Amino acid sequence: MGKGGGCVPSKNRPPAVVSGDDLRNPERDDLVSDQNQTQTTQTTNPIVDGVAELEQQRKLRVFIVFYSMYGHVELMAKRIKKGVDSTDGVEGVLYRVPETLSSEVLEQMKVPKKDDHHEVPVIMPERLVEADGLLFGFPTRYGSMAAQMKAFFDSTGQLWREQKLAGVPAGFFVSTGTQGGGQETTAWTAITQLAHHGMLYVPIGYTFGAGMFQMDSLRGGSPYGAGVFSGDGTRAPTETELALAEHHGKYMAGIVKKLAQPSCFHVPGHGLDES
Repeated sequence: MGKGGGCVPSKNRPPAVVSGDDLRNPERDDLVSDQNQTQTTQTTNPIVDGVAELEQQRKLRVFIVFYSMYGHVELMAKRIKKGVDSTDGVEGVLYRVPETLSSEVLEQMKVPKKDDHHEVPVIMPERLVEADGLLFGFPTRYGSMAAQMKAFFDSTGQLWREQKLAGVPAGFFVSTGTQGGGQETTAWTAITQLAHHGMLYVPIGYTFGAGMFQMDSLRGGSPYGAGVFSGDGTRAPTETELALAEHHGKYMAGIVKKLAQPSCFHVPGHGLDES
């Protein structure tokens, strides 16, 4: 059916035959016309209304999946969640990836203990398909992601075989020990994980504005994503670094929200022109 193909009958179409009984009565006809107009205006479609209501009720979700050894990446993750949550209709969900080192090794490295009652739950790979957007955070090891996060990506083979994550927007935030330790290369080398899954890499560019150009203090982060410098593990993230992390969350939430908006949708039986 072409556009305008009679979906709504015209109220101005004259009758085929006019008899004496059909002569116009201004008072009666005006009343009927008003009633028809009111009825047309108030008519609702339960399918369309139901879809709209579900869309309003369901929040889009950005999963913030991270590995944090000394707490720097976790601090960023929580500020990123704050940025995501500040966007209407979007919420951030925090998850940790499983630890691969033994408790003995972690103790020798003086890593703070994380028990099963930690406030952030451990995620399993199959949960990733529930996200509308993904942000992965990890410390660097020799310019690339830590082994714990790489092991997690390696465990997503089934999702890769079925391309379950194709088209999902994703990004990175990182922690490095030194200024030349991999704030950029850690993100570069991680992009391969997204490419094989068909995910959409979302960098932040220079959207943080003036904060990206400040040279008077040490600051992690780059156009590839938020970041902090951890030094020997004792340096605390600066407020500028955490503000960049919050911006990263808000920026990603905006992208996820924009990508989730359909340009149009077809309700069965309502004559959407398919030509």
